[in-house]
Amino acid sequence: MSLSRQNRRRILRLGLGAVATAVVHSGDAAFAETRKLPRDHGESTMSIVPYKTSERPGTIIISNKERVLWRVLGQGKAEQYRVSIGRPGFEWTGTTVVQRKAEWPAWRPPSDMRKRDPSLPDYVPPGPYNPLGARALYLYANGRDTLYRIHGTNSSGSIGSYETSGCFRLTNKDVMDLYRKVGNGTKVIVY
Repeated sequence: MSLSRQNRRRILRLGLGAVATAVVHSGDAAFAETRKLPRDHGESTMSIVPYKTSERPGTIIISNKERVLWRVLGQGKAEQYRVSIGRPGFEWTGTTVVQRKAEWPAWRPPSDMRKRDPSLPDYVPPGPYNPLGARALYLYANGRDTLYRIHGTNSSGSIGSYETSGCFRLTNKDVMDLYRKVGNGTKVIVY
């Protein structure tokens, strides 16, 4: 579905809890598709837990095996969030930094992802139907975009699963909380 710039702005102005109507043109005929927008951002999974590490406060550590993300607080404690991770064959590990952040980000599927699934669009505009959810933290290594993200989801029931293409997915509520606490340059360790 291809939306005009004006219709995309209209949808974004409606906001959460409203009804979005997108006009799709097919030849000379136009028809409307109406969908309900998500009404909530999912539950918060964050809890403060004991966590021993020599990493500095603010560092993010993600365990693929445990499907959790910790934000180190120091003094033997961390914030812990439940996350979805890469499905089998798409797990990723490494050390990166957050180099960019976006609210209601747009999404351009990477070329490898589009090769695997040619039905994916070239571009999904910002808004409540974007698969990156309410916020995204872009992970870079050696100054280059890894194409991996810590991001939200509009399908909060999927949290804790193995279903991403390598990204780390939180509820929108959790990613919005994390987003305001994390700055560019934050170290991220994934194991």
